Amino acid sequence: MLTIRNLVKIYPGPVNALQGITLDVAPGMFGLLGPNGAGKSTLMKILAGLLEPTAGQVFLDGENITERPELVRSRLGYLPQDFGFYGNLTGERMLAYLLRLKGVSAPGGEKRLVGELLGRVNLAWAGKRKVKTYSGGMRQRLGIAQALAGNPRLIVVDEPTAGLDPEERLRFYTLLAELAADRIVVLSTHIVEDVRVLCPRFAVIREGRLVELTSPSAALATIAGRIWEGRVAPAEVAEVAQRFALTQAVLYEGSHRVRIYLPAGPEQPPLGFEQVPASLEDAYILLMRGNGAAVEAGRESETEPVGAGSPP
Repeated sequence: MLTIRNLVKIYPGPVNALQGITLDVAPGMFGLLGPNGAGKSTLMKILAGLLEPTAGQVFLDGENITERPELVRSRLGYLPQDFGFYGNLTGERMLAYLLRLKGVSAPGGEKRLVGELLGRVNLAWAGKRKVKTYSGGMRQRLGIAQALAGNPRLIVVDEPTAGLDPEERLRFYTLLAELAADRIVVLSTHIVEDVRVLCPRFAVIREGRLVELTSPSAALATIAGRIWEGRVAPAEVAEVAQRFALTQAVLYEGSHRVRIYLPAGPEQPPLGFEQVPASLEDAYILLMRGNGAAVEAGRESETEPVGAGSPP
């Protein structure tokens, strides 16, 4: 279990990057969803022992890793948002170098371990190619290979699918799902699709605060039957936005295809709008715009409210 209690991080300025984050993360895949600048990367760095919090504590299986970050380093796999590789090294040599930096060894020797790790992320065929020839998805898989070294209890991945094409993203989804079978994997992302596909539970963070803790199915259930869609002339979009909570407005064949959230009540949708299935993007956008009441009931009823609880 990963336990986060009242985590605060204030940078000089001051900038309140984290404002009292409290979470319990069980083994499996857990998503942290929020826009760029929400504080996600700050939280990931604290979990990885790379950044000291201003206040608060983090426990991994009952051990306080904020007071003793060395306790997590031997049990951690970390893939940061921007992972630096030496492009002129081959995949095999790059991975071997990273294993030495991490102090990871194997009974069968370094060469065998490198081969096993590359095979696990489906890169054995490209091990002798220079990293500068790798696609974005291949580089991410190489990053996961180094994160897997030492069989870590906790894996932290920060924006792992940003910039990947759809095919590479699907490959990466499969790999991350396999990793979460027997360990804690924390996925930080601003891409809603990542969470919808991978995460049975996720938290939404905005401006350093935790605004929701739920699941994709629960978040969808709370706005089911309340999303409407219609086509609106460009000049009329602003008027619709003043009357309703917009979740999407996409230009299509000279007009805007607009989606709105309409809570229960006497208010009627604009003429020509039809009820459509809700999406996780709808729920997320409502939260980001402060319409938290729309999905408030989606918080899992069997869990404590966000912010409750005490350290183990």
